[in-house]
Amino acid sequence: MVDWAEKWRTILGDPPDPTLIPNIKLPVLPNAVTEFSVKADDPDCNIATLAAIVESDTGLTCELLRNVNASANALSHRIASARHAIATLGIRRTKLHLLTAAVQNSLPARGLKLLNLATYWNANLERAILARKLAKLLKADEDLAFSAGLLVDFLLPTLTNERDKEYLNFLKQQDTEPKNLTEFEHQLFGWDHADAAARVMFSWGFPDDLICCVLFHHRGLQILADRELRHSAAAAVALASLMPDPLRQAANGMLHLQKLGEIWNAFDVQKFADAVYAEYAPHARESASYIPFYEHARKLPEPELVDAAC
Repeated sequence: MVDWAEKWRTILGDPPDPTLIPNIKLPVLPNAVTEFSVKADDPDCNIATLAAIVESDTGLTCELLRNVNASANALSHRIASARHAIATLGIRRTKLHLLTAAVQNSLPARGLKLLNLATYWNANLERAILARKLAKLLKADEDLAFSAGLLVDFLLPTLTNERDKEYLNFLKQQDTEPKNLTEFEHQLFGWDHADAAARVMFSWGFPDDLICCVLFHHRGLQILADRELRHSAAAAVALASLMPDPLRQAANGMLHLQKLGEIWNAFDVQKFADAVYAEYAPHARESASYIPFYEHARKLPEPELVDAAC
């Protein structure tokens, strides 16, 4: 059992120093989401009380009902109330979904300087789907991996808007001297977007495991050396974050995924990429510039598999 709180404390401090959060305009979460998050952690709180909190926000209620009635849930009948939705999903899954949806909905919808909104969302969705599939393979928490996969880059639209010149320099350097985005951020700012996002999430009262998945999402293959994390949702998210994205955050990420496939027979990069695309395509946003994960995978040479396990 991973002590998630202890994991983030070793990196962020106890409590995390709020002065280390970048001086940027942070998203504002709806009051109902914040209240739900707090009440959900109270063992004496019942579903009726939680449902009333959700129903106080019409948009939140619609979002929850849309999610629970999605075909992926394979329900034989439609859910029409927040109370029934919470009972069907469970309090923890509902909390993860509401927090994720609230953060996504609070991000700027237009006026992005470096990021194209459609490509940004497409990359987030593909990453989240791959994280969920890897979590299943690792026998880890699939819902946690999916939520974290959607959230890991939630600060980047704001950061790239407010520090656009610096991030543009990063993109230019990637053509000649590829490096990981977190390395670039540390050298320039003294912090990186994963660390900053985890601190913000702590200030919002997010769950410890979700904070850790975001905090560690750029550890790549190195996370597999951690005996506690290697079979967790955090590992699934870190591996999924090696996927190419519009900011080219992970230098040589596809080569690292290829290496993973060579030492882990259960992970076939191309098959996973095709499976991700099949799930992603019906929900993709139109973008002429976005290159799906499966197209990157097809450019890789056939791996030479060895008899080893992750």
